[in-house]
Amino acid sequence: MTATPDAPAPDTPQPWQWDEQTWRGHVARVRAGRSLRPGSWPGGARAAVALSFDSDHETIPLRDGETRPGKLSQGEYGARVGAPRVLRLLERHGIPASFFMPAVSALLHPGEVRDYVAAGHEVAMHGWIHERNMLLSAADERELALRAADTLEKLSGTRPVGIRTPSWDFSDHTLAITRELGLRYDSSLMADDEPYELLADGEPTGVVEIPVEWIRDDAPYLMMDRYAALRPYTPPRQVAGIWRDEFDAAYAEGGLFQLTLHPHIIGHRSRMAALAELLDHIAAHQGIWYATHAQVAEHVWKHAR
Repeated sequence: MTATPDAPAPDTPQPWQWDEQTWRGHVARVRAGRSLRPGSWPGGARAAVALSFDSDHETIPLRDGETRPGKLSQGEYGARVGAPRVLRLLERHGIPASFFMPAVSALLHPGEVRDYVAAGHEVAMHGWIHERNMLLSAADERELALRAADTLEKLSGTRPVGIRTPSWDFSDHTLAITRELGLRYDSSLMADDEPYELLADGEPTGVVEIPVEWIRDDAPYLMMDRYAALRPYTPPRQVAGIWRDEFDAAYAEGGLFQLTLHPHIIGHRSRMAALAELLDHIAAHQGIWYATHAQVAEHVWKHAR
């Protein structure tokens, strides 16, 4: 595989030298279009809750060429301990969720994929080996995406309808590949709190964006890297407090509360306790529609205001 270089060629104009057409073109390449906030949620629900789990497991160290047992064991924890805990908690609350799984992770843990499907959860795309697609050529990114879709279909029995790009990287080619695959939705961008339609160079694409946010992700708060500055400085219950405030605001507005979690991060005992308290808080509210990302995408596309 060949990677496109990060640094511009010596004769490439610097951003401060761009003319208006150039910088407007960059901004317009992928943009938020019409809001897809629905006039109502199914069953007259007041708000929607869409929980998601990125089942990365061993693929993050593998992506970086890290093949020694230490880092791989952190990922293995997600499959061995974290994912089963997550499934038990979701079953207790009767909540469907979306599991975004790199294809290599799915191949390493095919039984986990079957467990997701058997419990009524969605299995969606999350790259081949959690690659950084902004460092790939268009051809390599496309080939990995097609291979990943085929792999998940074979293992889960259903063709995936949605994608979350690894690390939420979104290259200049990602949207075109998403459309070629015929995917209903993406969940990698951050232009709104509520779902919207993606535009490509100003033109509607028919692709639903279910926006994410680092605020609503466990990784920024709870990751640990021994050789870097990453430390889990925020206690789990304080993190859950942030998410509780996010939910409360979404509920007050009649909108969507979307959350991104990782079994190898959230799946530890103290963190699962905090997540359980958050779900208890949500369950204490009347009129909640719990849905997979695929179900949200389907509903908002049909019922946008």
